[in-house]
Amino acid sequence: MKLIKTFLVFLFVGIHLCNAQDTTLLLKPTMLNKDSTQIYITEMKGWYFKQGNDTAWAKADIDLAGWKRMLPTELSENLADKNGKMEGWFRLKIKVDSTFGETSFGVRMSTRAASDLYINGKRIASFGNTGLNGAPYQENRFTTNFLPVSVNLKPGIEYTLTLHVVDYLSRLPPYQLKAKDTGLGRLIRITVPKYNKILVDEATNQVYINTLIAVVCAVLSLLFWLMFFQNRSEKNLLLFSVALICLTIGLSGEAIFNKEIVTSGGISSVWLRVFGQISEYFMNLYFISIPIIFTRIFKRKVPLKIIFIFLLCLFFLIISGTRLIEVDEKFHQIFFFIFLLFIFIVSIYYVVSSWKTLKGAQWAIIVGLIFELSFLFLIIIFELISPSFLAPLSILIIAVLYLSFPISLMVYVAMRFKEIIHDVQENAKQVVQMSEEKKEQALNQQKMLQEEVTKQTAEIRKTLDNLKSTQAQLIQSEKMASLGELTAGIAHEIQNPLNFVNNFSEVSNELIDEMKTEFMKGDTEEGFAIADDIKQNLEKINLHGKRASDIVKGMLEHSRTSSGKKELTDINKLCDEYLRLAYHGLRAKDKTFNAEMVTHFDPYLPKIEVIPQDIGRVILNLITNAFYAVNERANLLNLAKQSSDANLTDLAYGPKVTVTTHLTANSQILISVKDNGNGIPIISKAKSSNPSSLQNLPDKAQA
Repeated sequence: MKLIKTFLVFLFVGIHLCNAQDTTLLLKPTMLNKDSTQIYITEMKGWYFKQGNDTAWAKADIDLAGWKRMLPTELSENLADKNGKMEGWFRLKIKVDSTFGETSFGVRMSTRAASDLYINGKRIASFGNTGLNGAPYQENRFTTNFLPVSVNLKPGIEYTLTLHVVDYLSRLPPYQLKAKDTGLGRLIRITVPKYNKILVDEATNQVYINTLIAVVCAVLSLLFWLMFFQNRSEKNLLLFSVALICLTIGLSGEAIFNKEIVTSGGISSVWLRVFGQISEYFMNLYFISIPIIFTRIFKRKVPLKIIFIFLLCLFFLIISGTRLIEVDEKFHQIFFFIFLLFIFIVSIYYVVSSWKTLKGAQWAIIVGLIFELSFLFLIIIFELISPSFLAPLSILIIAVLYLSFPISLMVYVAMRFKEIIHDVQENAKQVVQMSEEKKEQALNQQKMLQEEVTKQTAEIRKTLDNLKSTQAQLIQSEKMASLGELTAGIAHEIQNPLNFVNNFSEVSNELIDEMKTEFMKGDTEEGFAIADDIKQNLEKINLHGKRASDIVKGMLEHSRTSSGKKELTDINKLCDEYLRLAYHGLRAKDKTFNAEMVTHFDPYLPKIEVIPQDIGRVILNLITNAFYAVNERANLLNLAKQSSDANLTDLAYGPKVTVTTHLTANSQILISVKDNGNGIPIISKAKSSNPSSLQNLPDKAQA
């Protein structure tokens, strides 16, 4: 029994001891990468991981019960919760080998995930914000930062490196952890001083040279644009400008990308990725434009197969760059190299196949292509043989690589314009020579033309006179037609007083005969009574005669040209005359037309000085429009009645025009013409709809 208890005690202690981290990673110079600048410790054994969050886990000596052996490269989407959040802690014991000596080490983080770095329980740095101290989560905005965090690691001493990581699943395909965008193998690295001297300086120089080349290309592009606007027939200038714009945007995006890497500008990794992709896409477009430029300059056609291959390659580069499909980075680089190689092969093919026809400015393009290809192959060869050899010459090589072809385009344009000027001069000489020969012919033809022009001018003048005469006749015809309508209105207006005159005249004749009879009978009293009746009839004849005279006088004033002089005018009388004139004028055209005329004249309206003819025409037009409105509604309602679509409200409709005069508070005279027609805005709709819809139309004032 005692033996069993002893065994159980040893078993418990053994299990407890097994929970402690018993693996220490020894950092050696042999672990450095091929550039001897970094140690990728994420892929080395000794890591422990625990999902969740507890700041006590950062301490150097803790119980590792519940922790599991797991490399940072083994992070997966399965660790995320339902909200897409993944949070956990990594631990690793490290020790620096004495062969490093007193070397300054650094830690470089390359992940979009937010993380806190602890060494022996002390927080060294934070990348983004994991939610520490209650602050909101923020992803690492310095994902590709080249600058490491300095750490003091002495040889022979064991350190506990703890990493708190918080990450979220991406909202875009392929919906993976954002830390995978830069590769989990690059999540954390140990750097040595040689790293700063080589990579940071190289990236800084890359920023300067890309910016300088982008400025030069932008200036060249602007010059091509200006030359194109001055000479739009040269379509090649537009193509050159577009190609250099693509190169400018590509180099600018790469410069911004490298600048943020070196200076840690704090731009979000999303925008950093956008700048990187923009740079790549526009650089691809620039390279594609090179064979297109050759086909334009050499006047060749591009086969559909080559166009299809270009588009297919560009499509693949776009979807792989945007991560719509998962492609290995090395495969992406190899495919991009093959894509460039294919572009240059096509360009060389057009050069070789057009070799016999090359002339003048076209050779400038050939020289630029040769320079660009030569330096490109030199870069590839030295990268394979000795990469360090190119470091001192990197600025010169990149400048020649990117500027040789754009500068050759500018040289081509200069030589091309020289050729154009020479051709223009030659054409000018020929034109001068031909003009001298044709000068005499022109003089002879000029005389003939002058005679012909004189003849044609006479015919044109005659035709113009005929047109003027015809125009005058048409105007007179229109005047006569208008006068006929006006005359009809006047005739109807005068007919009423004339009927009264005729009727009272006939009655007066009969009364005179009766009066004579009564006097002959000796009945003087009855005779005088008849005489009084005759007198009343004569007064009525006189009244209606004056009314007819006033109508004629008013129409004469209306028909004659306005003198432009103001006269004292009774507005009530003027409105009454033109109301009746408009009514009878419309009845002269349409015998079935009938409307109720209502007047509300202010009896205290003073006479005012106006031009009667002018104000009369205005009133006549207003009243005529009102009569037309009520007549149109009446016609529409008649159609509705015939189609049995009218209701009781329609049957009760009666056309009515009301003329009102009023003296306002500020001593102004207001003339109002109102009708119960359809109204202008509703008429256009009623014409295209069912006539029964007119039953709800309100009365509209006509202005």
